[in-house]
Amino acid sequence: MDSYVHGASATELLGGTIGANLAATVARFPDRPALVARAQDVRWSYAEFYRRVEDLAANLLALGLDKGDRVGIWSPNNAEWALTQYATAMAGLVLVNINPSYRLSEVDYALNKVGCVALVAATAFKTSAYVAMIEELGAARLPTLKHRIQVGGPAVAGWMPFADLAEPAGHAAKARLAEISATLQSDDPINIQFTSGTTGAPKGATLTHHNILNNGYFTARAQRITEHDKICIPVPLYHCFGMVMGNLGCTTHGACMVYPSEGFDPLATLEAIEAERCTSLYGVPTMFIAQLDHPEFKRFDLSSLRTGIMAGSPCPIEVMKRAISDMHISEVTIAYGMTETSPVSFQSSIEDSIERRVSTVGRVHPHVEVKIVDGEGRVVSRGATGELCTRGYSVMLGYWDDEARTREAIDPAGWMHTGDLAVIDEEGFCNIVGRIKDLVIRGGENIYPREVEEFLYRHPKIADVQVIGVPDARYGEELCAWIRLKPGEEATPADIQEFCRGQIAHYKVPKLIRFVDAFPMTVTGKVQKFIMRERMIEELGIAVQKTA
Repeated sequence: MDSYVHGASATELLGGTIGANLAATVARFPDRPALVARAQDVRWSYAEFYRRVEDLAANLLALGLDKGDRVGIWSPNNAEWALTQYATAMAGLVLVNINPSYRLSEVDYALNKVGCVALVAATAFKTSAYVAMIEELGAARLPTLKHRIQVGGPAVAGWMPFADLAEPAGHAAKARLAEISATLQSDDPINIQFTSGTTGAPKGATLTHHNILNNGYFTARAQRITEHDKICIPVPLYHCFGMVMGNLGCTTHGACMVYPSEGFDPLATLEAIEAERCTSLYGVPTMFIAQLDHPEFKRFDLSSLRTGIMAGSPCPIEVMKRAISDMHISEVTIAYGMTETSPVSFQSSIEDSIERRVSTVGRVHPHVEVKIVDGEGRVVSRGATGELCTRGYSVMLGYWDDEARTREAIDPAGWMHTGDLAVIDEEGFCNIVGRIKDLVIRGGENIYPREVEEFLYRHPKIADVQVIGVPDARYGEELCAWIRLKPGEEATPADIQEFCRGQIAHYKVPKLIRFVDAFPMTVTGKVQKFIMRERMIEELGIAVQKTA
């Protein structure tokens, strides 16, 4: 029996656009709660949410934006993020998700790569002063950026307050919105999400209405989400987990989106679950661990919880069991996928046994095909290890303005090559067993060591550097750099970390730094990163956790 599975389903794929789908949901459930953003005291019904989305969409077009223009969003989780997501889709604009952790070199690259015409940016969050960073880059560095839209204050000259765009739209603006909406097709590009690149530069995965609308729908459907559910969304909206599985999962079923806080906070998440009586909770394993281990955990009534999704990085089996027993999430599911596939390809069912749910990533998603292939591209037999390839409605259009890397990822038959090593058993359950690509997943964030290495090569004292992932109980993996300094030079780990700060996202800054004279090599001169990893595990006395 071959390792090929197809998610045949009697439930049809959704046609049409995100805007049309939202309108249909509003017609069915106008008075149901749509969005609760607790940090802003926002509580909007579907009717009110839709009215605000429509006004914002019309006002964006009134700025002079046109169908297909790219609009960046650089902000933590808030009501403005949700409004911008749906308004851009309604107006035929392409939403460009900018990671809130990005620093100068990264946001410079992202905005210019896709030619953003407008940017919606929070003034600041934690240690990130977004508006100040854009000002530091300056107009000369951002030639396509014509409109700068500021969320929150204090006001900055040259920036339009988001509140002005949220005002009721005029008749002419709404007429233009209706005209453009009528021309939109489900296969139009609507979203660009950056994934780190193995060659150093991030790639812009370009997704359509059809891609993400359906993936959000079927991911929520696997949890049996209805208009009576409230999904707690502490995961970042810039990521597929938040905006697709979270937001679109809710709006395709009439459920309520609940944002506990702007950035993940375990206490705020527990408070939101209790206060809002949330029925579903999303998170990467790190988030579940932080809540379960919180000193105040036991004082919260989490009995409203029924289901949820744990995804984003390998899920430790013991954490899954604790979530089921201590958080009452008896129907929790695990999901597996990648940004390029909208994202989910496999998900466990609430009907699967606990053992199946904690030891596999479930079975193939509806309407998705998957095959496991060997090094020559031949399908392997069931139970054999190979690369997981996926095909179907969920596969992205390609990487923005990068045909070469698109062709590397998607073959002529339409198969997306994930770079993940997997096994599919006789019953169709999948287990992810490793990665072909040099990739570290820290707390749900994908980090390509090559990107970090290329940045560190800029340091004047570094002759050579190799970056690896080391197992970590909290984040799944932590970044480690082995550095060979130039002759006669000296440096400390703190020196290296300080060089990174403000230039690359905090999660890409190596936590562990070792200065070495040489790297373990093969006879042909290839660095053996697996030996480096083994040595770090031994040196640190790490007990490697069993995961699904």
